[in-house]
Amino acid sequence: MVPPQTTENTDSNGAQQASNESALETARRQLRHAAGHLEIDPNIVRRLRHPTEVHEVTLPVERDDGRVEVFTGYRAQHDSVRGPYKGGLRYHPEVTRDECVGLAMWMTWKCAVMDLPFGGAKGGVAVNPKELSPQEKERLTRRFAQEIRDVIGPMQDIPAPDMGTDPQTMAWLMDAYSMQEGETIPGVVTGKPPVIGGSHGREEAPGRSVAIITQAVCEYYGRSLGDTTVAVQGYGSVGASAARLLDDRGANIVAISDVNGAMYDPSGIDTHSVPSHDEEPEAVTVYADETISNEELLTLDVDVLVPAALGNVLTEANANAVRADIVVEGANGPTTSTADSILDEREIPVVPDILANAGGVTVSYFEWLQDINRQSWALERVNEELELEMEAAWTAVRDEFESRTVSWRDAAYIVALSRIAEAHNARGLWP
Repeated sequence: MVPPQTTENTDSNGAQQASNESALETARRQLRHAAGHLEIDPNIVRRLRHPTEVHEVTLPVERDDGRVEVFTGYRAQHDSVRGPYKGGLRYHPEVTRDECVGLAMWMTWKCAVMDLPFGGAKGGVAVNPKELSPQEKERLTRRFAQEIRDVIGPMQDIPAPDMGTDPQTMAWLMDAYSMQEGETIPGVVTGKPPVIGGSHGREEAPGRSVAIITQAVCEYYGRSLGDTTVAVQGYGSVGASAARLLDDRGANIVAISDVNGAMYDPSGIDTHSVPSHDEEPEAVTVYADETISNEELLTLDVDVLVPAALGNVLTEANANAVRADIVVEGANGPTTSTADSILDEREIPVVPDILANAGGVTVSYFEWLQDINRQSWALERVNEELELEMEAAWTAVRDEFESRTVSWRDAAYIVALSRIAEAHNARGLWP
């Protein structure tokens, strides 16, 4: 999968698989596996194995000390049969072409699972954002916007925040694009600050969708949320939002963590009293009376485990030690393929990331609608609409899960691939 948020998902991180399987190899394997459950034209599958385009650009940036450093940026556009490309931009030293292609494929599936009128894209710059001053990050972003300006746009390809980027990054990108176009075009990106056309509720949306899906899967297996214990790895925007909403809805959150370790309290944690990473970085263990490691959190005896920090945290090495009854993926790719097989054999349901954390891209869609229609929705409307969209996606995946002998992950991919294949059949192939 991918190195350490979307994702359209600003703190769902990835990492290379323990088996050294790249994001692209993983995405192609999942495509092949899902296609095996469907009567689908093999020519469509062949088309979906490849991106439409991959743009690679060189980014010379002046550092604060006057040196010029050259970075490499990418924008991979996978499939637009259902609408404009959609996907995040990440700043991370391990960003590569193939990683962006693989993640763009996942965005195609995620948008299709949610039945959004978007295709999948992903991009980024191979840079460590922690080594950039705010001024350097702004210069890098504006240069990147200029280099990819011809291939993005509100009806063409709409970037969003991801790992190492944030609403301010999107504001700079939108401003640079608008200045070159000669008019303010807020719809070119999503995940912006609300003051310049961003949507209320966007940052909390991936975690909110994780909570919504967690509640749905608990109810499906006959569990009352009030009697459910939950461990959440990661307390960034995804993990904190998920933990707090589940807490508000009656679940017993017994463990939360950040990079330094985990807070553990079997009697329950008041999640609102612990600052998220955005509110106070690396604060979880500071507020904890009892701490355990992140590795120990993953093997706690709880009803629900939500890995919402890094990719590839559930692996062949620890999958047999997982004692949770249900796993809901908050991060992108937290479960390696081998671990997935082990958990499936152990009959531990794993609800996949392309469903569970899809709140980010869904509220990005709402933001895009608001921008192109020059509207602004209240937070209450955003949350209500997100709840409806997540319930519809859950129902579609649940129906496939019940009608076939497949895992939850397979069911989600079947829903996505069926919709994409139908669109390709309808549009045909340009000669």
